[in-house]
Amino acid sequence: MTDFNQQRQQILARIAQACQSIGRDTNSVSLLAVSKTHSASSIRELYHTGQREFAENYLQEASAKQAELMDLAIEWHFIGPVQRNKTRDLAAHFAWVHGVDRLVIAERLSAQRPLGLPALNLCIQVNIDDQASKSGCHPDQLPELVQHISGLPNVRLRGLMVIPAPHHHAAFEQTRQHFEMLRGQHQHPADWDTLSMG
Repeated sequence: MTDFNQQRQQILARIAQACQSIGRDTNSVSLLAVSKTHSASSIRELYHTGQREFAENYLQEASAKQAELMDLAIEWHFIGPVQRNKTRDLAAHFAWVHGVDRLVIAERLSAQRPLGLPALNLCIQVNIDDQASKSGCHPDQLPELVQHISGLPNVRLRGLMVIPAPHHHAAFEQTRQHFEMLRGQHQHPADWDTLSMG
């Protein structure tokens, strides 16, 4: 059996060490477990080590796992590209959507969020190094997107998401700089608190 607890503790220790080296509060960093292609039983096992946030990027696969794991208080994140025909299910069954790159997608998620659920947390995906194989908006589009999306009801625009090219380490700092500059465009600056970096 995989020792998920040991592996998770090793990752958390590395996060704590990195935070300590730059004087950052460890509690300001969240570990998001990407559970795509892993079984519901594996998610359950990792959940019992204390992990609560899980990410999926295939809606059909995620839906089956969510149905099987309804007894657990999992915070579900969607990290894949968002297609128009998937927004209703995403709005109904996820707490976070990390891959928003167009206003129309954010508008649909806002309109389709069921009554009674808290606002859906969104991150704008940025194609920081203009990779043809990656989704995401161009950095030049960010100010307008932040301004409009942050004004929508039923969603909370929390920050930016980026998956840079391998070994493009400068992409993380570039994304952080965009993040800081965009705070003034947000209609609710206190919500602007998340950098989702994979």
